[in-house]
Amino acid sequence: MGVRNQKREILKRLDSKTLDAKFLTEIKQGLNCSPFEAEAVLEVAKEVYFPFVDEHCVKAPPGKITLVAVSADEPAGKPVAECEKQTVCLTIHRGAQDDRALQEQGAAGFRQARIPEICQEALSQGALLTREDLAYRVFFVSPRTITRDLQCLRTAMPDAVIPLRSTVRDIGPVLTHRTKIVRLALEGKTMTQICQITHHCPQAISNYLSTFTRCVQLARKQMQVGQIAFLLRRGKSLIQQYLDLLTECQSDENMSYHLEELVRLGTCFAEKKGASGRGHDG
Repeated sequence: MGVRNQKREILKRLDSKTLDAKFLTEIKQGLNCSPFEAEAVLEVAKEVYFPFVDEHCVKAPPGKITLVAVSADEPAGKPVAECEKQTVCLTIHRGAQDDRALQEQGAAGFRQARIPEICQEALSQGALLTREDLAYRVFFVSPRTITRDLQCLRTAMPDAVIPLRSTVRDIGPVLTHRTKIVRLALEGKTMTQICQITHHCPQAISNYLSTFTRCVQLARKQMQVGQIAFLLRRGKSLIQQYLDLLTECQSDENMSYHLEELVRLGTCFAEKKGASGRGHDG
């Protein structure tokens, strides 16, 4: 039995979280291609499209970065190379307030102030970061430095939840997190109240409610759990919990009222988007 080369293993995991790796996984799983065939398709796609990509590429706003991370719906223990990936846009530097944080607290204080929000921002876009993501793709420090930062955060805020892939042992905690937000909305809580209770940003809450609303609409078309999960690109476990909430609404007049309001608002938004798209096409 050979000696493990941890540095090589880290590089392999990082290499599996690139756009090329994401493309290859989609091709191999979606079209049942061999690794050789998938590589060939990737090379042809690069030859045809890459000369024109830069001309039409939308740049990320100042202070933000885009990276590829493991989907939050992937179970623990699954090799990173085989996991579905999500492309997320994360806010690293928020402007003057972070300039002050760097000046007053130093680099370590800045990282510790940003790590919880960055991890939560990734989760709101359907991904879970790892220590390696934070070290090599976000802050450009060693994983050991990130480990020390996390230890400091847990000592200072023992009740705080920092959603990392390594700390979410199974998908349950993430699902509970999402369904809690949806339940608060069904109980009639406002966006401001939900933000205060869950410490989430409005964008993250809107994403969860939007997915729940689309799940309800598809369920009312007599679609099964697997079909809804496939169409929404979400895990079956999450969809099942959303459907359980839908069933619960049928026996609760207050929740039923707020459910119909969510569905109505979601339908109106979809119609406006459709009309806007048709206007642009014309």
